[in-house]
Amino acid sequence: MNQLSLEILRAFDRVQQNARKIFQKTASDHNLSIPQLVLLTKLAPQIEMTQKELGKETQLPKSTLSQAVDGLVLAGLIHRHPVEDNRREMQLILSEKGKEFFDTIWVQKGSIHHAFECALQTFTEKQSEDFLAALLQIALFLEKEITEQGE
Repeated sequence: MNQLSLEILRAFDRVQQNARKIFQKTASDHNLSIPQLVLLTKLAPQIEMTQKELGKETQLPKSTLSQAVDGLVLAGLIHRHPVEDNRREMQLILSEKGKEFFDTIWVQKGSIHHAFECALQTFTEKQSEDFLAALLQIALFLEKEITEQGE
């Protein structure tokens, strides 16, 4: 492994570790479990998804997913309804309370979302565009590797 790729991997690791710490604090500050905040983060932009789709997106174990969904339903942050064509499948819909809650967290100082926003504001527009393009290129390459390995 050459020195540059090792340094990039270490930088990814640092970003991931620090993001995880801020994410955990964000969840804790709002009386959420980490899986619950993960679900809200995935569900909020879509507004609604099936529980199965959300499970695929988050790769959470089914029991963890179910517990997190139950907690969010009890808190009134999401609604859960059977899918019309498949009564065994559940449609998850972000409630108005959930939308307001997520929007508040998104901009709150100290949250993971706010931290990323502030970090990106230190970039020029060109740096942001180049950074995003590089990350997407790496993501696509890794996805191709996973597909080729039969995952």
